[in-house]
Amino acid sequence: MSILWIWRVKLISSRTQAADPCSVTSASEACKQRRKALTALTGLGAACLGFRAWPAHAQVPAAYPNRPIRLVVGFPPGGGIDFTARVIQPALEAALGQSLVIDYKPGAGGVVAATEVTRAAPDGYTLLVANTGPFAIAPYLQAKPPYDPIKQFTYIGQITEGGYIVATRANHPASDLRQFIDWARTQPGKGNFASGGQGSATHLNGELLNAVTGLDLLHVPYKGSAPAVTDLIGGQTHVLIDAGTVLVPHVKSGKLKALAVTGSRRDANLPEVSTVREQGLSGLESTGFQGLVGPAGLPASVVDRLATELRKVLALPEVKARFAGVGSDVQPRGPLEFSAYVKSEADRWADLIRKRKLQLD
Repeated sequence: MSILWIWRVKLISSRTQAADPCSVTSASEACKQRRKALTALTGLGAACLGFRAWPAHAQVPAAYPNRPIRLVVGFPPGGGIDFTARVIQPALEAALGQSLVIDYKPGAGGVVAATEVTRAAPDGYTLLVANTGPFAIAPYLQAKPPYDPIKQFTYIGQITEGGYIVATRANHPASDLRQFIDWARTQPGKGNFASGGQGSATHLNGELLNAVTGLDLLHVPYKGSAPAVTDLIGGQTHVLIDAGTVLVPHVKSGKLKALAVTGSRRDANLPEVSTVREQGLSGLESTGFQGLVGPAGLPASVVDRLATELRKVLALPEVKARFAGVGSDVQPRGPLEFSAYVKSEADRWADLIRKRKLQLD
């Protein structure tokens, strides 16, 4: 079909009407049928022209990803979550063929960032480095949780898992956690513990220390681990229980002293530091996790792509080495396994929250 064809149809139609004894005002049945046939013929030509107006190939959605991805970090630069984001960033960028732009949204122990991600479009262009505090602890500390950590997120994959380091200032008189507890008992009402924020894993680790030992250390929250470490080094606070990614470099540099490891085995980077179980404090055993999530409703194809590439990144020797260097083990759980693991950790911390009658609001 072509424009010329339609022009001919219209020309035939006009000539026929000019010579036709059936005028436009004729009401005979034969004339009505004739005019109807001519109108249909002209319309068919127009429809064919419309068909030819479409492009030769129908447009389909571009392959994911086709633009930079925002990677939200709920804590300030210099902390453990920032470390994780920066370790996976270059390799994941190379695998996906797009930039991962780290966006810091600190506040409320990671809750501010997590809440923002629940409101993001489920298109795969806003992701979050999830961790223990805002996913297994903080929501359960509030009478009205800001989000459901299981239902309002799409789980992509776990990144790491590892025990925490119990640390104090370098010149503290205690040489291990048992001695620190004895020291704290001689300082009633004066001892304290630092954390990376209300509802963070560092907060609950301090509460666990109080619960297991009978101490009453005052909680001193900070907006992230980095400022908490700064004040711990300066002696403004007495103890911090945080991830190896945060504390190991400062222990190795001599700025901090490690008192114990909360994992089931000693940290390869601090082999001389005994575990809490070895010190007769098995009730203090705990581990933390980090992983990748997005808002609820991510398309399955996007989740599959991200999970596949993340698993490949975590298998890289250089990535494993960087995490191992700060005492973290790579843990490449997939979407379903990661979600189930977070749920089990939330149940465990919820028990402590009930026993300590903790609440943020």
